[in-house]
Amino acid sequence: MSDNKKASKLDMDLISMVQNARMMHDADAVPSKVPGVYWIEAKNPSPENDPTPRTGEFHIQTTVDEVDAHWLQIKEATEKGLLGYKSKVSTVSTDGTVYGKQRLICIRTYDADDENDRNRIQAELAKLGFVDLKYQRD
Repeated sequence: MSDNKKASKLDMDLISMVQNARMMHDADAVPSKVPGVYWIEAKNPSPENDPTPRTGEFHIQTTVDEVDAHWLQIKEATEKGLLGYKSKVSTVSTDGTVYGKQRLICIRTYDADDENDRNRIQAELAKLGFVDLKYQRD
């Protein structure tokens, strides 16, 4: 095996190890209690489609007082494959202040141009009680 192929394989192994460690950390993390990272993620274990260069995301604005309960709902739905390919939640203020109370939950879609998938995800979020949503293309 050439040196370039060995380095590439090692790089991919390292990336995979870091991602797996991150997901193990995030599995039990509580957004209002995590001081060391900006985001906690949950992934769909078997997404139907890989992300395209046209990804997008639904935004749920919440507060530090409600973020844990909201994240638990989104995390469980994501891990059951009901939402997008991944979701994430901010663990620090999104209002630009150190002690601010605003938090953000993002539900990632594989392709912003797939209107059927966006509508499906929006309907699932509505079933969970999230109706005041914003959608943003990357």
